[in-house]
Amino acid sequence: MSNLPQGLSYVSSHEWIRNEGDGTVTIGVTDFAQEQLGDVVFVELPDVGAELVSEDEFGVIESVKAASDLFAPVSGEVIAVNERLDDDPELVNTDPYGDAWLLQIRLSHPEELEHLLDADAYSELCDE
Repeated sequence: MSNLPQGLSYVSSHEWIRNEGDGTVTIGVTDFAQEQLGDVVFVELPDVGAELVSEDEFGVIESVKAASDLFAPVSGEVIAVNERLDDDPELVNTDPYGDAWLLQIRLSHPEELEHLLDADAYSELCDE
């Protein structure tokens, strides 16, 4: 299996979530997702201030092979987007859990975190 850090949460649409512990989370795409996509050439993200609803589409990631929708793993207000991806979208391929984070959200329903997958459950999902 691809790189899969413990301590993060995951969803079946292949986004990871890091709980920052202050009512906010950081979201990105998993290593598995970037491997499936191939070379990423463009990332479209929402504006700061946008309200996201869990499981709704919030953006698009495009590679040389395909375009894929991005889905919100939790609900809340976008408080930051990774503007580095505008000029350097290939960071998604080289550092999906670090410099290639997508956005940060102030949670509107913190209880949604209880329904996310841990690394082992996500790994099983990807192996299927």
